[in-house]
Amino acid sequence: MITSSRGWVSFCSVAVLALAVSSPGRAQSSGSHSASHGSHGSSKAAGAADPTHAVHEAMSGEMSANPHIRMSPRRVATAADSARAERMVVNARAALAKYKDVRVAEREGYRAFAPNVKQDVYHYTKLGAAIREHFRLDVAQPSSLLYREDADGSMQLVGAMYTAPKEAKWDQLDARVPLGIARWHLHTNMFVPPFSQRERWLEFDGGLPVFGPASPIATREACDRVDGRFLPVVFNWMVHVNMFEPDVWGDHH
Repeated sequence: MITSSRGWVSFCSVAVLALAVSSPGRAQSSGSHSASHGSHGSSKAAGAADPTHAVHEAMSGEMSANPHIRMSPRRVATAADSARAERMVVNARAALAKYKDVRVAEREGYRAFAPNVKQDVYHYTKLGAAIREHFRLDVAQPSSLLYREDADGSMQLVGAMYTAPKEAKWDQLDARVPLGIARWHLHTNMFVPPFSQRERWLEFDGGLPVFGPASPIATREACDRVDGRFLPVVFNWMVHVNMFEPDVWGDHH
């Protein structure tokens, strides 16, 4: 599994960036709000900082060491695990090959998540598939298809993201994708602004975003001190299967 990449950006972090950059005209107001909240604001708030760069920098390195990520435990793979995972990959390659043409994915209801935010890997997500996956995993109908954008702007299919309920136990995750082969991840301990203060997404402190997956704030107590909302869990358990790349079980976020 890839635990260090050139600034891995998670599905969750892209959601934060989409909110942060969707209204550039509001950047100045976030600066004035920061000043009124004392030390948690910074001269790098608003347009003075690049939130995309900051998230890349803050979220590089070991996923298991990130306070906003919970990883499934490592297990020693058995022969049965390996055989089951190989069958999954073979079946997924056959079922998803048609989506190498991104237009086919779009016709079937997959939509790019935050397409205007530059990403290492783009998630094309289908709501119906995500809902079905709460109950069962079907390799032919993943929650998301993963694409990498080439220099010419074309989209190359990397693989798929499968999900499981956030309440799932280890053995339930293992039944879907063996824990001896892959590690599932869950986005946790997220700090976000109050609903009425969306402009605060652009606040920075010490070069890092105050809110979101790159924030150093990861406890309810710290969140309360700077007037934010604490989310113990965001989204469901996720695992990536890169069946169209050599590193099938590497984790692209």
